[in-house]
Amino acid sequence: MANVLSVNVARARVNPDAPSRSTGIDKVPVDGGVAVSAPGPMRGGRGSGLAGDTIGNQKLHGGDDQAVYVFAREDLDDWETQLGRPLRNGMFGENLTTTGIDVTRTKIGERWRIGADGPLLEVSAPRTPCRTFSAFLQIDGWIKTFTAAGKPGAYLRVISPGVVKAGDEITVEHRPDHDVTIGLVFRARMTDGSLLPELLAAEALSAELKAYVAKKIAKSA
Repeated sequence: MANVLSVNVARARVNPDAPSRSTGIDKVPVDGGVAVSAPGPMRGGRGSGLAGDTIGNQKLHGGDDQAVYVFAREDLDDWETQLGRPLRNGMFGENLTTTGIDVTRTKIGERWRIGADGPLLEVSAPRTPCRTFSAFLQIDGWIKTFTAAGKPGAYLRVISPGVVKAGDEITVEHRPDHDVTIGLVFRARMTDGSLLPELLAAEALSAELKAYVAKKIAKSA
């Protein structure tokens, strides 16, 4: 059974990579339910997502295609072993820390119901590691190390709103018949551009990634 272990919301802090700006990467578990809004009028410039969450760099993060970031506790446990340090839920900047579901093998367009009557979310893209992520963890070469592992976590868009809380069951209500997984998209974007044409099979791919694929394919034609 797949479940939400914790719901994590950012506590705004100074961006360790750019001290003149703030960042929302430092997310911490919260008690009780948190409202998840669907696309609609922009809320403070960030669109749909979790109530009370903070988005620092709104050019690269947030928005409807990156409304909810999910990371598996199993992958955090692997990183704990590799890094030799404890990693609490939310420490990778994820909104939902999950268990019982292989996030890397989820498919673009896969739809998750959170709880019996909670929000319906749709997998749209993998996370791309950034300098803020590296500076927050204070690990030299972190972007390269994280990329090599190939377990980036997933961004999901909100199809219908609702409330999420720790302990909610995750039910996969729809799984597309293509083979475009989070892991495949991440490899295509980060390490193996020859895979990019395969991503076109996933209609639910984020708008940013669709534009990226189209540009790269046109350039190589």
